[in-house]
Amino acid sequence: MGSVEKLTARGGNLLFLLIADSVSLVSANAIYYYIRIRSGLFHVMAVPDFWGPVILLSLFMMFLFWFWGMYKFTYLSSRLDEIIAVLKVVTLGVFILFFAIFFDDAASGRIPHLRMFIMFYWCLIVFFVSIVRVAFRTLQKQLLMRGIGLRKAIIVGSGERARSVYDLAKKYRSLGYDPLGFVRVGETGNPDGLPAPILSGVSDLNETLEKHQAREIIIALEENEKENLYSIITGVNGLEASIKIVPDLYDSIAGQARTSQLYGFPLIDVVPQLMQQWQVATKRLMDIGVSGISLVVGLPLWLLLAAAIKLDSKGPVIYRQVRVGRDQKDFTLLKFRSMRVDAEKQTGPVWASKNDPRVTGVGRFLRKSHLDETPQFLNVLKGEMSLVGPRPERPYFVEKLSKEIPLYKRRYKVKPGLTGLSRVKYKYDESIEDVKIDLQYDLYYIENMSLRLDFQILFWTIFHVLLGKGHT
Repeated sequence: MGSVEKLTARGGNLLFLLIADSVSLVSANAIYYYIRIRSGLFHVMAVPDFWGPVILLSLFMMFLFWFWGMYKFTYLSSRLDEIIAVLKVVTLGVFILFFAIFFDDAASGRIPHLRMFIMFYWCLIVFFVSIVRVAFRTLQKQLLMRGIGLRKAIIVGSGERARSVYDLAKKYRSLGYDPLGFVRVGETGNPDGLPAPILSGVSDLNETLEKHQAREIIIALEENEKENLYSIITGVNGLEASIKIVPDLYDSIAGQARTSQLYGFPLIDVVPQLMQQWQVATKRLMDIGVSGISLVVGLPLWLLLAAAIKLDSKGPVIYRQVRVGRDQKDFTLLKFRSMRVDAEKQTGPVWASKNDPRVTGVGRFLRKSHLDETPQFLNVLKGEMSLVGPRPERPYFVEKLSKEIPLYKRRYKVKPGLTGLSRVKYKYDESIEDVKIDLQYDLYYIENMSLRLDFQILFWTIFHVLLGKGHT
């Protein structure tokens, strides 16, 4: 790979953006400092240090860019989208700075014409960052149009839909795809008139991906080939491959995901890259911090609840149950016991239901307030769970549901969570139909994992708990 091609690689793109944003933000802050402080046009009570404020303000803005996913690699962001993203994040940043730095000065009258200064600062940041990022996107697209930095792609299908996708990818190279050829689905021989070779049959898709070092799969099946969709997706589930499908097929896997576009063909990312390493590390640090603090600060409450459970009914305070975790590995989940000890003696494994008669008096309060789940902070500390993720299920139900619901095991590509999108947006599982609906939320979470989404789910969970939305 040449030096120019390295520039278009993911690491090169990220490094370029970091350097470009650093230069543009430092330049904007330096100009603001000079005009506000050094120009003599405006009265100042004292001359502050130059480099300290300039660097700190630049780092603050870059943190906001990072937090809002503006350093996430993508070929598909248009220049207009880039400018809109800059406008949103810079507006938020300036708003925060106003209250953090300028509000006290404004209230005391130390900075006259404050609105003018804020507007001027906002314009400087937006102008410099937008110019640099638009230039970057322009350069990136020009290189892609020349074939530099394209991602190798394989098209699954060999009908009219697949041919159209191939032609569009070749015509609009700035989208970043380099289609190598087709993978035949359920047919023999090579169809006539294909613009690229048949690389293999669908049964050999994994080997074909490895042979050609392709990491992009575009599924373009015809109506009579839909039944192959599940086997294709589950067959490549363990590989580092991004799967995109034509959206009218996506109804059959009952989920939601990110969308992109191929000039007239909307594509839905079924298996995009999950959280980047820095996000994974931050998520883990957040898990450790929140769970550790909660266990220590809440210790008096945990002891009180333990005493109440012991007085209310016979049996252990902590209920241990085997659940399925990430990569389908079993672990022991901890809960405050909310049911009788012999709750499943006669029935075997069954889902809890609303107004479940097996629930004890104290257990009813625990379930309503979700306090029965709090011992799982220990599971989070051990790394078996995360604060946010799909709720873990028992092995018995995992095996049962995997046979009835395609893609169910995809939930276990990530750590299970103490709370999750399905928990705050839907209800507890009481039937197969409930699980199917829950799966839609779980798939959406997996396809759109981000720290921002985790924070949203945590805030929704707090309101959920305060409103007492839980099984009784």
